Amino acid sequence: MESEAHGQKRGDGERRGRGLSLLSGGLDSRLAVCVLREQGLEVEGVVFASPFFKLDSARDAARQLDVPLHVVDFTRDILDLVEHPPHGFGGALNPCIDCHARMIQRAGALMAKMGFDFVATGEVLNQRPMSQNRRSLAIVERDAALSGRLLRPLSALLLEPTVPEQAGVVDRSRLLGLSGRSRKPQRELAERYGLTDYPTPAGGCLLTEKGFCRKLADLRGHEGFGEERLVWLLLRGRHFRLPGGVKCVVGRDARDNAALKAQRSSADVLLHTVDVPGPTALIPGAADDASITRAAGLCAAYADCGSRPAVTIRMIRGETTEEQRVAPLTKEQVLPWML
Repeated sequence: MESEAHGQKRGDGERRGRGLSLLSGGLDSRLAVCVLREQGLEVEGVVFASPFFKLDSARDAARQLDVPLHVVDFTRDILDLVEHPPHGFGGALNPCIDCHARMIQRAGALMAKMGFDFVATGEVLNQRPMSQNRRSLAIVERDAALSGRLLRPLSALLLEPTVPEQAGVVDRSRLLGLSGRSRKPQRELAERYGLTDYPTPAGGCLLTEKGFCRKLADLRGHEGFGEERLVWLLLRGRHFRLPGGVKCVVGRDARDNAALKAQRSSADVLLHTVDVPGPTALIPGAADDASITRAAGLCAAYADCGSRPAVTIRMIRGETTEEQRVAPLTKEQVLPWML
């Protein structure tokens, strides 16, 4: 079915176009929606969910703009790209060009399925020197297989007309020609559209944070990305790679402890203190007795042991529960294991 057949008619007899706009929640993605809706287009948002990017801003933006928001699971896509990035990484483990192209490709599939006329983004030409220069924008459109259907409303006047513009579905004269890194034009547009509550510009993606990427690279080199649960675990607690290669995650607070308990599988080992306040620790997967004993000492190292020379650690493996008295390891002993 052709997507044009799904548009509504304007009162003057022209068809009302429908756009699916990537809505990260940043100011530019909000402005793109406003620019399109100002000319009577019907716009819905789409955001891509993964462990590396929070959805709060996108949901806030959808509420602020009063647009439907489609949430697409992107976890397997981005993990595949971290393992094999066709265009390489940015400063850390961020395959920005490939990630954006894959998002737009997924949005294009949703566009075709739901009868939208085009996919839109809040990209601004040359705002980001690596991922938003003219060459990168062209690569994204090509790799997403969305030629002519990818509209960038904030910089459209500096780019080739798209199919919906040529067909009169979108009025090109009412699009913008922003370029460069200055945020002044966006702030002025935000005031014009009454947008007063929006996040300041920031990366937001954990794949740009080198501390997080150390943990991700360690996972890639040991357990791998086959089990997505292990990637989500990276968001919780302190992570250690014990001698012998066993992974151990130690909760930082009550929220971490509850999450580690909730995410335990039957093959994991769960540890927690019995006689003193302390963290929950999780060994994801099987472990030998020596590693479990080390993990128990590690768990005790972050417990409120006071002057006690030893504490009791409860260890749950499958249906089996046992307790062991262990001496807390020192910070000097455990810090070399920390990721």
